[in-house]
Amino acid sequence: MVTLVYDTGVLLAAERGDRTMWAVHRRGLERAGQVVVPAVVLGQAWRGGPQPQLARPLKGCVIEPFDENDGRAVGRLLRDTGTSDVVDAHVVLTALRYRATKLTVPSGLTRIVGTLSLSCEGCVEGVACGEGP
Repeated sequence: MVTLVYDTGVLLAAERGDRTMWAVHRRGLERAGQVVVPAVVLGQAWRGGPQPQLARPLKGCVIEPFDENDGRAVGRLLRDTGTSDVVDAHVVLTALRYRATKLTVPSGLTRIVGTLSLSCEGCVEGVACGEGP
């Protein structure tokens, strides 16, 4: 099964009507996989009011919560990688939680991904694509 884990760039691309993003989203849903949006990603992109283009892809997604345990795990990951972006770290941890072994990520996540046992390909800006075992 294929799992897509979205970062904030994906939701912002949806709001802009980016065709590449919509093609990736459609393919993810068609392949009977799941699309996951970490709650912190939604918080970073959502500005309230009507945002129909941003809300549209969320209908087919699992929203991954962020709780105390996640906060502690993200803090440790940031310490271990010498980085500081909570959202990026939670995207990577979410991909791990869903057993993604292969990620396609924007350059901002590569430092975090590089310290873990994951391969990283920079194909689609703003989309972490994982294929589970």
